[in-house]
Amino acid sequence: MEAKGIAETQKAVEDFDPVKKPIKRNKYAFACAILASMTSILLGYDVGVMSGAVIYIKRDLKISDVQIEILMGIINLYSLVGSCLAGRTSDWLGRRYTIVLAGAIFFTGALLMGFSPNYPFLMFSRFVAGIGIGYALMIAPVYAAEVAPASSRGFLTSFPEVFINGGILLGYISNYAFSKLPLHLGWRLMLGIGSIPSVILAVGVLAMPESPRWLIIRGRIADARNVLNRTSDSPEEAQLRLAEIKAAAGIPESCDDDVVHVTKKSDGGGVWKELFLYPTPAVRHILIAALGIHFFQQASGIDAVVLYGPTIFQKAGIDSDTEKLLATVAVGFTKTVFILVATFLLDRVGRRPLLLTSSGGMIISLFTLATSLTIDDRSNKKQMWAVGLSIASTLSYVAVFSIGAGPIAWVYSSEIFPLRLRAQGSAMGVVVNRVTSGIISMTFLSLSKGITIGGAFFLFAALATIGWIFFYTMLPETQGKTLEEMEGSFGHFWAKSKHNDSDQIQLAN
Repeated sequence: MEAKGIAETQKAVEDFDPVKKPIKRNKYAFACAILASMTSILLGYDVGVMSGAVIYIKRDLKISDVQIEILMGIINLYSLVGSCLAGRTSDWLGRRYTIVLAGAIFFTGALLMGFSPNYPFLMFSRFVAGIGIGYALMIAPVYAAEVAPASSRGFLTSFPEVFINGGILLGYISNYAFSKLPLHLGWRLMLGIGSIPSVILAVGVLAMPESPRWLIIRGRIADARNVLNRTSDSPEEAQLRLAEIKAAAGIPESCDDDVVHVTKKSDGGGVWKELFLYPTPAVRHILIAALGIHFFQQASGIDAVVLYGPTIFQKAGIDSDTEKLLATVAVGFTKTVFILVATFLLDRVGRRPLLLTSSGGMIISLFTLATSLTIDDRSNKKQMWAVGLSIASTLSYVAVFSIGAGPIAWVYSSEIFPLRLRAQGSAMGVVVNRVTSGIISMTFLSLSKGITIGGAFFLFAALATIGWIFFYTMLPETQGKTLEEMEGSFGHFWAKSKHNDSDQIQLAN
């Protein structure tokens, strides 16, 4: 009966022809996605500001390269605490108040970093900030995906990555702005000023509605209907989205009560068993795709470039602190410009074409960067053409990363999980992302000494090549599909076609 009801709703929707892309994007959904995605600026700022601040932290606190590596990368492991807690917290408190919690925790951590008197206290401060970052990384794309209409979901769900890149650029600019201050004061201001976005976030979140999918799993049908009416492209689409979410939450299609009792509330019970112990072929495929895309996004070495940009430019032949910091500003500007381009392409071109093109460009850029750094490292005198090639390939790498692999990892992993698994599944994606990033950032200096900096980037290029093969074979297109019909695209191998699953080969159970 429920399936029949949904089918009738879909037919009614088709009669109104809402499938066509609207001329104008839904401004209310746009505003909600922006406010939620502001949490991602926290991670971006921390990554960007640490790349330059660490130059002065090392001089002021007199710490070793190993301590620098740990300081730079440990926040990714600290963020796992927040990511692991975020799934259940967001199911309990709601998506909106989880965003508030993320901002409050990071605000505390940023202030503590700004007042750090020594290395151990700075490490503790980064632990606090890392928990807030973990919460923010999980909840922002989930909220954006659940609020956005299908026609704009790629555009709106890419906003967290936009704000990460914006935060990185702000961090780089902060480095340059405060670099002329006294040694003991400059880096502390660089870190402490990161608390300001948290305050703006706490105010802005008051204007956000709760996620309609969270409202429905809490039985608040009327509230969810109101949100869907405001965030959908048409009343008919709102009706269809409501019907599909109700079915996914186990609520009868015929139920029109404002508030209902939902016996199967999504508090995380049984979710881990369904994800890891007894997954269906579709859920297994979804999990592999989500974890794989996050792993290869980071394994290609993007955080090594963003965090250790000054070190890379120094190896390339740039000696002045000011010139190195200006070069990192160029990296941040390039990333931000191309992520903005990506937001407009995701719902026009699709996820797969952008991801595969981006990965191919990353492979070429990484091999070029590795070659130029190796030539410069083995040359007795500075080769200006190699210096220029190193800078150009670094900028091209962050550009092609930002136009595809950067935003699509977050968009894709937040939209493919079924409603019952979405919070915990997305949290696991963040865990893989942060662990991989932590390993890369905590070993890059040692790796560069062991196999040379050129060898490190040859390794990243090889991993990016493996990633391209994984994306081509395992990731089906999701463009234009509602979140509730997404599961039907998975459970198959050799994800080749855009909307036609008949070309795919069934996975063995």
